[in-house]
Amino acid sequence: MPDSSFNPSLSKNTPRQDPPHSAPKALDGLRVLDLSRVLAGPYCTQILGDLGAEIIKVEKPGTGDDTRQWGPPFVKDKNGDDTSESAYYLSINRNKKSIAVNLKSPEGQGLIRELLPHCDILIENFKVGTLKKYNLGYEDLKDKYPHLVYTSITGFGQNGPLSSEPGYDFLAQAMSGLMACTGDKNTPPTKTGIAISDILTGLNAATATLAALHSRQKTGKGQHVDVALLDCSLAAMTNIAQYYLTSRQLPPKVGNAHSTIVPYQSFSTLDGHIVIAVGNNDQFTRLCQFLEQPKIAQDERFSTNKGRVQHREILIPLLQQIFSTWKTGALLSGLYEADVPCAPINTIEEALHSPQIQSRDMVIEMPHPASRQPVQLVGSPLKLSGTPVTYRNAPPACGQDSITVLQDLLGLDEHEIKDLKRRNIIS
Repeated sequence: MPDSSFNPSLSKNTPRQDPPHSAPKALDGLRVLDLSRVLAGPYCTQILGDLGAEIIKVEKPGTGDDTRQWGPPFVKDKNGDDTSESAYYLSINRNKKSIAVNLKSPEGQGLIRELLPHCDILIENFKVGTLKKYNLGYEDLKDKYPHLVYTSITGFGQNGPLSSEPGYDFLAQAMSGLMACTGDKNTPPTKTGIAISDILTGLNAATATLAALHSRQKTGKGQHVDVALLDCSLAAMTNIAQYYLTSRQLPPKVGNAHSTIVPYQSFSTLDGHIVIAVGNNDQFTRLCQFLEQPKIAQDERFSTNKGRVQHREILIPLLQQIFSTWKTGALLSGLYEADVPCAPINTIEEALHSPQIQSRDMVIEMPHPASRQPVQLVGSPLKLSGTPVTYRNAPPACGQDSITVLQDLLGLDEHEIKDLKRRNIIS
C-alpha cells in the first residue's frame, strides 16, 4: 500500500502584515463604553474593535479585568519576567483603550454618565440588578440617553426564575443540554474544550448590537439588547434540539460521530487518526472506490444515508478495519485526490502553523509595550474586501488610557485628574 509524506498541518509561522491603519473601517466613528469583563463581553467588544469601533474598556482600579491574573502563561517583560498580562487576557482585549474607574463610588458613576453622551453603545455583563444599584441600569439611562444601545450579557437573561443568579459558561453548557450530548455513550456528560457558551454569547451579542444600531439609523432611538448564555447555548444546539422536538426522543451520544450522518466521524489509522466527513451518497461511493471496496457502496444497507445510519453498527467496524491498514499521510493524500471530505486531527500547534491558517492571516503579531518582543495573537475570522479589520492597539495595561480619555472626551484638566487619582476614583 502506498505511503506518503503528505502533512497539511505544518509550515513556518510567518504572520502577515495588517492593512494600514488608514484603511476604511466598517465601524469607524462608533464608540463603545465596555463595562464587561472575563470572556463573553470582551469577546463581543473585540469583534467590534477589530471592525473599527473605538472601545473604551472600563476596569476596576488596581486589579482590572479578572482574566489579567488567569495564568500562567503571562507576557514576559524586557527582563524575561512575568507581567500582569495573561495569555487569557491577551486573547480577547486588543483594539481597546483601558480606563480604571471605581464604579462603587458616586464620583466614578458620575464619570460613566458623563461619558455616555460621547458613546453609541454600552456593553455590560454584570449580574442582573448590579448596575441599577449604581444608577447605571438601562431604566436609569434610557430617557436621558435615548440614542444609547445598551447591551446586557448575563447567564440567564433579564427575566425568569434564574435571572438574578450569576452566570458561568460551565453552567450554561450543563443546563442547555450541550454536555449531555457530548462524548460517547460510555462517557459521562462532558463539556467542550473551550468556553463555547461564552464565545457563542459574545458572537450573538455583537450581532444583536449591530442590529440595534441599524434600527437606530431609522428610528433615532437606541434600545436594550438582552443576551443570555443559556439562551445562546440552547440555540446553538440546532439540529440536536430539533431532533428531540421532531421525534420526542433524546438524540444518542455518538462521540466523534454524527447522530444523523454516516460515516461522519474519526477513525484510527496505522499511525494516528483522521476525520471522515461524508455528507452525501456520491461522496460515500467515491470513498469506497478509493478504498477498492465498491461493493460496500452498492450494498443496499449502505447505499443511502438513511441505511447507513440504521446500520452504522455494521458499517463503521468494517470501515475501521480498512482504515487501520493505512498510514495517515497516504490516506489523507488519496482521499483529497478522490474528493472525499477528510482532515487530520491537529494539535493547536499544528493548526496555528498550518498553511491554510497562515494564508488566512489567522496568526498576527502586535508590538506590546510591556514585552521584549511582539506578541502573537489569533487574528479575526472576519474578512471584508472593502473595509478589512485592522489591528491598531495591543491589549492595554489596566488604566493606561484613563488620562487621555478623560481629557479628550470630558475636557478634564490636570488638576481635576490628579484629584480623581488622589481620591482613588480612577487609576
